[in-house]
Amino acid sequence: MGIDYELLGQRIRQTRLKAGMTQEALSGIIDLSPSHYSHIESGKTKISLPTLVSIAQALDTTIDSLLYDSTPVLVDSYDKDFKDLLEDCTRDEKEILLQNAIQMKAVLKRNR
Repeated sequence: MGIDYELLGQRIRQTRLKAGMTQEALSGIIDLSPSHYSHIESGKTKISLPTLVSIAQALDTTIDSLLYDSTPVLVDSYDKDFKDLLEDCTRDEKEILLQNAIQMKAVLKRNR
């Protein structure tokens, strides 16, 4: 079980586009050649930890948000967190949390 560099690159690209930044601008900020940076987004090259940290800082995000889709362990961890959150809830509390989550998800998708 390893990192899916293609998914990681896609997540970085999405975050960069949300930030309204070009590949050239971001590669300049993190001191990488535009072609090397392009290979990171396409998943053609492995990314070093220092470069990942630089990208996250430049995009004002966290490393775990960039890695989320590309590492199965994090997906499992979030699933466990949600399960733990609901464990001691009543049926009514679960329904309220579900409705809030549905509304929040809709808001997040509109703001992408």
